[in-house]
Amino acid sequence: PGATLAVTAAATALVTVAYTAPTASLAATAQAAHLGATGRTWILTGTLVGISALLLTAGSAADDHGRKRVFTFGVLLFAASEALAALAPVGAVYLAARVLLGVASAAVLAPALGLVSHAHPPGPARIRALGIWGAAIGLGIAVGPVYGALVEQWAGWRAVGGGLAVASAAVAACAARYLTESRAERPRALDPYGVLTLAAGTSLLIAGLAEGRGGWGRPVVVALLVGGMLLLATFAAVEAKVREPMLDLALFRSPGFIAATGGALFTGLSLVGFMSYLPTLLQGVLGLSGLAAGGVLALWSGLSVISALQARRLATRLSATAQVALGLLVCGLGEAGLYGLTPGSSWLRLAPGLAVAGIGSGVLNAALARLAVSSVPAHRAAMGSGANNTSRYIGSALGVAITVAVAGSARATAPSPSAAADALATGTGRAILVAAALCFVGAVLALAARAAESRTEPAPGPTAASQEHASAR
Repeated sequence: PGATLAVTAAATALVTVAYTAPTASLAATAQAAHLGATGRTWILTGTLVGISALLLTAGSAADDHGRKRVFTFGVLLFAASEALAALAPVGAVYLAARVLLGVASAAVLAPALGLVSHAHPPGPARIRALGIWGAAIGLGIAVGPVYGALVEQWAGWRAVGGGLAVASAAVAACAARYLTESRAERPRALDPYGVLTLAAGTSLLIAGLAEGRGGWGRPVVVALLVGGMLLLATFAAVEAKVREPMLDLALFRSPGFIAATGGALFTGLSLVGFMSYLPTLLQGVLGLSGLAAGGVLALWSGLSVISALQARRLATRLSATAQVALGLLVCGLGEAGLYGLTPGSSWLRLAPGLAVAGIGSGVLNAALARLAVSSVPAHRAAMGSGANNTSRYIGSALGVAITVAVAGSARATAPSPSAAADALATGTGRAILVAAALCFVGAVLALAARAAESRTEPAPGPTAASQEHASAR
C-alpha cells in the first residue's frame, strides 16, 4: 500500500508540474519556440485537450483491462512526450508534444485513484491515502511554475521537458516494480461510439474556448463550440442506449456522484482556471518576473498541500459532500480577498486571500478524491476518477477562457502602456469577483446535493461508499 501510494502520488505531482510549468514563463517559452499569440494560448490548451478527451476512456480501460497496465503505459508515454518537447525542432512539434502530454496525463490520472483505493481498504487508511493523493495535486501546482521559471531562466525552455522526462522515467520503473495489478472481475465490452463522440466533443469544445480569446463571434469559434456541444449531446444519447456504456448515466441519480462531478467542474471553473492565469496577471499588473509570480502562486498551492494532508481529521465530522461545499465556500472567500489589486500594490496584499484559498483548496482536493471513488461501484473506481477529472479539466478550460475574457475586457481600449496596466488591474478585479461568485455557486450546489444525499437511502450492493461508511462507523 505504501509503495502504491508513493508511486501514484509522485506521478500525479509530475502531471500537475508539467501542466503548470509554462504558466510563469509563458511569454518567454513562446518566444524561444518561435510561437505567436495563438501558439502561446495552445501551450496550455493543447494539454487540456489531451487530458479531457481521454480521461474517462482511460478510466474505463483501466477498470476493464488492468489499472497497473494503463498507469505504467501512461507514465512511459509521459516521459516520451516530454522528451519530444525537449527535442522539438520547431514550435509546431512542441505543441504536438503538449497534446501528447495531455493524453499521457489522462492515462496516469484515471487509474491512480483506482490503484490507491484497491491497495487501501475502506476506512481511515483509505481516507488518509486519498488525502495524500489530493496533496500531491497541490504540490505539483506549487512546484510547477517555480520549476518552469527557474529552469527556463538557467538552462532554456528545452531543459524543462528534459528534466520531467528523466523524472517520469524513474517513476515508470518504480510502477513496473512495485504496483500490483487490479481490474474488474467482469470486463465490459468496448464502447467505440462513446469513445469517439466524447473525445471529439471535448476536443472541439476546449479548442473553441481557446480560440475564443481572439474574438467569440468568429465563424471558426462558433463552429468549434457548437460542434463540441452537439457531439457531447450525441455522447449522452449513445451512453443512454448502449448495453454496456463507458459512463453509466444512471450514476447521475446519485447525489454523491453529482457532488463529485459538479464539485470538480466548479473547482476547475472557479479556482484552477483563475489560478492558472494568475501568474500572467501578476506580471502584467505588478510587473513581477515569471519566477516571482510563480513564487506568489506557491503560497496558495503550498498551503493546499498542508490542508489536504490534515483534511482526514474532518472525515469523522463531515461527509465528503459537505467538505466539498465547505472547501468551495472557503476558496470563494479567499478569492474575494484578492480584490483591489493595483499597479502600485505589493504582492503581500494578496497573501491573506491566497492563504485562505489554499486552505480551502486542500480540503476540496481531498474531498473530491474521496468522492470520486466512493460515489461509484467499487469495481468502477478508475472510471469514477476519470469522470471526476474530466469535469475538473473541462471546467479549467472554461475558467481560463472566462478569466482571460473578463480580465482583458478593459485593456483593449487603453490609450497608453500605463493606462493599460491600470485597465488590466480593473479587469483583474472583475475576474476575481467572477471567480469568487462561481465558488459560491458551486458551494450552494454541493449543499443541495448533501441535502438530497441525506434524504436518500443507501443503495444496496458493495459500493465503495457503503464500505467506507461502515468502516468509519
